[in-house]
Amino acid sequence: MMAPWKASRISKWARWPRTTRPLPSRPQLPQAEALLHADCGGKEVTCEISRYFLQARQKATVETAAWFITNVQVSGGGPSISMVMKTLGDAEKGAALHPTLNVPLSPQGTVPTAVEFQVTTQTPSLNLLLGSTASLHCGFSMAPGLDLTSVEWRQQHGGSGHLVYSWTTMGQGQAQQEGATLDPEQLLMAGDATLTLPSLTVKDEGAYICQITTSLYQTQQIVQLHVQAAPKVRLSLVNEAHSHTLICSVTGYYPLDVTVTWIREELGGALVPVSDASFSSLRQSAAGTYSISSSLTADPGSAGATYTCHITHISLKDPLVANTWVAPQATEQGTAFGILFASSLFLLALLFLGLQRRQGKKEPGRSRLWP
Repeated sequence: MMAPWKASRISKWARWPRTTRPLPSRPQLPQAEALLHADCGGKEVTCEISRYFLQARQKATVETAAWFITNVQVSGGGPSISMVMKTLGDAEKGAALHPTLNVPLSPQGTVPTAVEFQVTTQTPSLNLLLGSTASLHCGFSMAPGLDLTSVEWRQQHGGSGHLVYSWTTMGQGQAQQEGATLDPEQLLMAGDATLTLPSLTVKDEGAYICQITTSLYQTQQIVQLHVQAAPKVRLSLVNEAHSHTLICSVTGYYPLDVTVTWIREELGGALVPVSDASFSSLRQSAAGTYSISSSLTADPGSAGATYTCHITHISLKDPLVANTWVAPQATEQGTAFGILFASSLFLLALLFLGLQRRQGKKEPGRSRLWP
């Protein structure tokens, strides 16, 4: 296998056959524009080439041709292409041979090849939300004379794998996973082997291998499917006799990594990070999502403060926030004054009632003088 090349080093010979005689129709590369203009977009194209050995050799080409497989990948989520290439068998008599590959070289010192079969994906990596529908793209094209024999989709995750969908020359597709579908008409007419998975669950996450087999060649593409669930947040305040406890509950998120931070904003606008929060144990639901809670004892000071719970997670474009105002707690001096004031009012009320009663008792004993 050769070392990866950057886009500027990919030879035209690796993309299209260069010869003076007319050639039969060859597989087209629908992502050719993405490859040619990758440098303009600041992306890198890697190209790996290695020898390819046929499943069943064609006797007429055994002595005159060699095969290579080329894997081309555009960075930043661009397309991925695997091509089976065959050397052109019309080298001039006495042409020099490549010292390692032992194949004839052109006068320019290159190895002329033609693309015989290619498998590509426009979605090498997908990040989708829990419950959504996934379309895992896999397309192919082949040279005339080749026949499609089978298509297989397999899932690999956590060290184990299983067959998801299969199609054979009998024209029958079999879903080994509930809900998995592949359009047979698009497969045969357009070379589109896209797999559709509805109502994604956490168990659907993993690497999906699309393997296309023809009468002579076999190659594959890998699509990485990442399932995500956005967290929900609820902030509650528990008031006790002499303290305020804040609880930030974060529920229903996936994957596992989440960051919870606290910020205290004083009345004047100063923002102070809070570092003494505690965390509950991690909980996982039957659906595979996670939940956790963080709590702290609020210190609103004499003027009160706003507390904000910040949550960052891969499923969120912006942090999720929840905040609440915590009123200032009464001081001991203020409490004592309040008690004294209330007691004084109570005593004054009792004194007033006592005086009213004494005046009421003197009313019957009063005498009236007549003129």
